[in-house]
Amino acid sequence: MDSAKYLSELSKCVRCGSCKALCPTYDEDSSETMVARGRLALLSAFSSGQLRSSQILNDRIFSCTLCGACTGLCPPGVDIKEVMYHGRSLLKKTDKKRKYLRFFTNFWTKQPKLSFKLLNMTQNLLFPYLFKKGVLPFNPEFPERQLKEALHVITVSKKKGRVAVFTGCTVNFLYPYLGESLINVLHGLGFEVILPAGEVCCGAPLRTLGLEEQARELAEKNVGIFSKLNVEAVLSLCPTCTLTLKTDYPKLIGRGVDKAMDISTFFIDKMDFSQLISPYKSAVYHDPCHLKYGLGIVKEPRKIIASMGTDLIQTHGERCCGFAGIFCFTNKELSQGLLDKCTSDYAAAGSEAIITSCPGCIIQLSKEIKDKPVLHLVEVIEESLLPQP
Repeated sequence: MDSAKYLSELSKCVRCGSCKALCPTYDEDSSETMVARGRLALLSAFSSGQLRSSQILNDRIFSCTLCGACTGLCPPGVDIKEVMYHGRSLLKKTDKKRKYLRFFTNFWTKQPKLSFKLLNMTQNLLFPYLFKKGVLPFNPEFPERQLKEALHVITVSKKKGRVAVFTGCTVNFLYPYLGESLINVLHGLGFEVILPAGEVCCGAPLRTLGLEEQARELAEKNVGIFSKLNVEAVLSLCPTCTLTLKTDYPKLIGRGVDKAMDISTFFIDKMDFSQLISPYKSAVYHDPCHLKYGLGIVKEPRKIIASMGTDLIQTHGERCCGFAGIFCFTNKELSQGLLDKCTSDYAAAGSEAIITSCPGCIIQLSKEIKDKPVLHLVEVIEESLLPQP
């Protein structure tokens, strides 16, 4: 977003307050500067010189989860998330609080394999200590290997089609078994699977921290790689990655990955789920924010789960889990407050499992939910394909 577009978007806000309805941070802290309307007013005052940069201003602008719920409610159609990205890029130089997080995030995206090795070597000592001291919002367990260490093209004998998989950082480095589940399901359907070499981080964590130029470099690399592939779809198990590739890249660099899609929209027309039997009699489905608000996908995952014989239990309120990527590192109390409300609703539901479509939501929900599995949709589909005892 250039400066002219940015100022134009800021001027469109009529301060109606419609954005309050679904804002997770306003739900947790009902002050004016914790909702889109207030944040836009702060950025407008900063841009006009009425307000100087300060840590308080930075904290308010960087406290947005970037879930996108408010954008769909905005009558004049302000592109609130893109405005937040641009505002953060203007404030990053004065934002000392997230200085080291920017450094490590930038290093990770440039040297992911080296970072993975270093983190894997030190995780048993470093992560428990940092988690205990409150530096980390969760205690990550890195597997011994990445998903993409050796896999590049997985062929099938009777090929019905070809798809590419955008693994994303979380699946590739934290949950490689989810990627393997996706490959197994696709392989069973007769699809050749490509995991292209050269894939880099989607760039969303960098944009969250105001590092637009660095994110732009990654976007150019990914579009250059995935746009050349002769595939039916580019699938990702992470809604943030899918949204970034498909919707955010055109705003960032003028072109995106048009074939990027969530697995539920791909599988729903490819499989007869009524012929499958889910191992779970009842479940709660948790909507990832970027899947629901960004990609507009709500019905498809539920239809798949229900078709396999699982009784979907409705909860009182559908809430953000509070993960939101970088947000959970920089706004720990807000993140925990959102998680507590979310999990209390799910505890009251009494289901056998919690199913979602986002690895980030799995990380967050698993912090509190210990008495039942927290699963990705692809895991449930894979289990339902296996012979039942």
